[in-house]
Amino acid sequence: MTAQIISGNELAKKIREDIAKRAAALAEKGVVPGLAVILVGNDPASTVYVRNKENASVKNGIRSIMERYPEDFTEEALLERIRVLNEDPSVHGILVQLPLPKHIDTRKVIDAIAPEKDMDCFSVFNTGMLMIGEPRIKPCTPFGVMKMLESVNYPIRGARAVIVGASNIVGKPMSMLLLQAGATVTICNSKTRDLGFQTRQADILIAASGVRHIIKADMVKPGAVVIDVGIGRGEDGKLYGDVDFENVKEVAGYISPVPGGVGPMTITMLLSNAVDAAEKAQKASQQ
Repeated sequence: MTAQIISGNELAKKIREDIAKRAAALAEKGVVPGLAVILVGNDPASTVYVRNKENASVKNGIRSIMERYPEDFTEEALLERIRVLNEDPSVHGILVQLPLPKHIDTRKVIDAIAPEKDMDCFSVFNTGMLMIGEPRIKPCTPFGVMKMLESVNYPIRGARAVIVGASNIVGKPMSMLLLQAGATVTICNSKTRDLGFQTRQADILIAASGVRHIIKADMVKPGAVVIDVGIGRGEDGKLYGDVDFENVKEVAGYISPVPGGVGPMTITMLLSNAVDAAEKAQKASQQ
C-alpha cells in the first residue's frame, strides 16, 4: 500500500489563511505585525529564501522589513542594527539569515536579538525555555513538523520517534517538542552505529541529516510516518531530500515530499511566530 502524502503546500495554505485573519484583526486595532529579516552577503540559497519570506509576509498582512548588507558588513554594525530593531515597537520579530560571513560571531549576533523578537528560537534564552518545556517561541522547522503530524491526527503520545540529524536548528529542538508531546525519542548522528537498526524502530521518523537519500526503504518500519527535512540540489538541477521517496513511500504509512513538504511549513510557522509576537505585544500595551 502506498503511503499517504503529507503535503506541506496544502497544509501551509490552510494555516496561512488563519494567519492572515489574525493579522487583519490586529490591523483593526492599529497594530500591523512587523517582521525584520537581515541578510548579510550574497549567498544564493539565502537570497532566495529571504525573498520567499518577504513575499509570504506581504501576502498575509505582515509588514516586511528587509535589510540587505554587503559581505564585508562589520559585526559591530550588525549588532547596532539589531539594537535599533529591538527598541522599535513596530518591529515584532527579527530574523538574521544564516549562515553569516566568517568574520561575524553568529552566537553573539543571535543572542543580541531580544528574546521576544527571536523568531527562529535560536537564542540561548529561548532554547533554554524550550528545554524546560516552557517555550515562548517555537523553532520554525520543528514547529512545522509538529503541525504536519497533527494534520494526520497521528498519536504522538507513546510513539517511538527517531530523528536522524542532531543539529541545533532541527534535530535537538525537534526532540524537545516530541518529548513534550509524549514520544520516546532517539537522536541519531554521523557516529551512530547501525543507523538502519535505529530507524526501523521508529513509528515517527524525522530525516534531517542533509545527506541525499540516506533513508532507504529497508530502513523504514512498515506504516511509519516519515518526515523529510533534508533538501539539496543534484547535478541535474532537481531538488532531493534525505529520503529515497519513490521506494520509501511503498513502505511508510505517511510521507512528506521534497519539495513541497517541510519547506513551506517552515516559512508558515515563521509568519505564525511573527503574528503571535504582535498579539502578545498588543496585549501587553493594554495592561
